[in-house]
Amino acid sequence: MSESLEAKVALVTGGASGIGAASAEIFAEKGANVVVSDIDEAGGQATVERIRSAGGSAMFRRCDVADPEQVQQLINAAVGTYGHIDAAFNNAGVEGEAATTPNCSIENFDLNIDVNLRGVFLCMKYQIAQFLKQGTPGAIVNTASVAGLVGAKGVPAYVAAKHGVVGLTKTAAIEFAKKKIRVNAVCPGGIRTQMLERLINEKPWVEKQMLKLQPIGRLGDPREVGRVVVFLCSDDASFVTGHAMPVDGGCVAI
Repeated sequence: MSESLEAKVALVTGGASGIGAASAEIFAEKGANVVVSDIDEAGGQATVERIRSAGGSAMFRRCDVADPEQVQQLINAAVGTYGHIDAAFNNAGVEGEAATTPNCSIENFDLNIDVNLRGVFLCMKYQIAQFLKQGTPGAIVNTASVAGLVGAKGVPAYVAAKHGVVGLTKTAAIEFAKKKIRVNAVCPGGIRTQMLERLINEKPWVEKQMLKLQPIGRLGDPREVGRVVVFLCSDDASFVTGHAMPVDGGCVAI
């Protein structure tokens, strides 16, 4: 498989760190021009600098994915710089706070829905509109989670948002399949990102619990998810759409 994305334009939200940064770098390694977006400007610029230092092409644009005007401006900036977009990885997200359903604050629920679900919806809304305007094929990958496929105690807001991402993904996939716009999701399990490291530092037992849930016996690396994302955006995945793909060390197979 070639997975070549030479001269393609890939947009990555949540590209300042973790899975987003790893995916942006892999897109560039495969030849794509990469538009990196995040609310973390320093982290996003650092991702761009790593790509450029390795000989790739990238730009940064700050964007709060829960704000429709900022999302539209992000798409406009990408098109203004590179002329079009070909692929998008909607990865920006938050973990929120851990709490059982009756103890989950309304603020925490709203935050999860605003960023993890509304953000994906807004990105797809304007990305698909741009693909249709261009009249070209397009590929979108959304970050869901294994928590978008099964329940998880103590994170009801996160689970609700990620289940919603899977539903949005499947709906958009069937709506635009005949327009050659493919929409898929990745569902990571325990991946050693900065977000997870913060949680483990606060609650060391979390890592042991996660390892018990992953038959492969270890946490994943962000690049292991990034390679799946880039594959799904490449022509090698031309017959794959509407799929929520676990990247989880076998977690949901249990």
